[in-house]
Amino acid sequence: MNSAYSNAVNTARDYYNSDDADQFYARVWGGEDIHVGLYENDEEPIFDASRRTVAHMADMVGELTPEHRVIDLGAGFGGAARFLARNYGCRVTALNLSEVENERDRALNESEGLDHLVEVTDGNFEATPFEDGSFDVVWSQDALLHSGERAAVVREVARLLKPGGVFIFTDPMRTDRCPDGVLQPILDRLHLDTLGSPGFYREQCAANGLEEIGFEDHSQQLPRHYGRVLGETRAREPELRGDISPAYIERMQKGLEHWVEGGDRGHLCWGVFRFRKL
Repeated sequence: MNSAYSNAVNTARDYYNSDDADQFYARVWGGEDIHVGLYENDEEPIFDASRRTVAHMADMVGELTPEHRVIDLGAGFGGAARFLARNYGCRVTALNLSEVENERDRALNESEGLDHLVEVTDGNFEATPFEDGSFDVVWSQDALLHSGERAAVVREVARLLKPGGVFIFTDPMRTDRCPDGVLQPILDRLHLDTLGSPGFYREQCAANGLEEIGFEDHSQQLPRHYGRVLGETRAREPELRGDISPAYIERMQKGLEHWVEGGDRGHLCWGVFRFRKL
């Protein structure tokens, strides 16, 4: 355990470093992109919907150029970083806590000839090794929930951004009016005390000099995505059991059911937040 990380971050690091998680997310959860997708229909491949999220967020950032520097907090397998580098020529730092995921990320960057534009850094987004004002864009997709110190993460985002820089992110959140206790099965599985909420992020960003540009609400996509992953897991279970432990698959299916239930009951929300550093 890394004592410099919060307990929640250490738990996430150990989880994503496991062979079971590495295999599951690479083979089932979109491959390069392990976040919620923007689906056009319920049968759409997970990869296509997940990549649409990346492309849509890139459009929302503004005009990216090779002069822009971007950092992806919680980059996973680096799909977003490669998309940005490939399509806009910008330099991207992929910061991620899982050394196992980062090894896969570096190999993919090299195989696509993008390693000169994408730098993969082992690290924790609660405290990064970069200088103040190092980046034009701070980007994150469905990663901030794993922090036990989200207020510290927002302070770090504000420190990393240049004046006028953009913070764009998605995160599975509780709604501002979510009743107490109803999300406990999700929190227990993730070993978290809380989830963030739109109100929390608005308050913390405002306190750190980040002005809201807008929140594009796609909350209906959250249970849709988790339900899509659940269906894929069930359909491919005999094949997956050859490389992923039955216990992991069983726990994953139960966890996905909780996410679908929370979304369907209106206790969870998800969408694209944008802020600008004043």
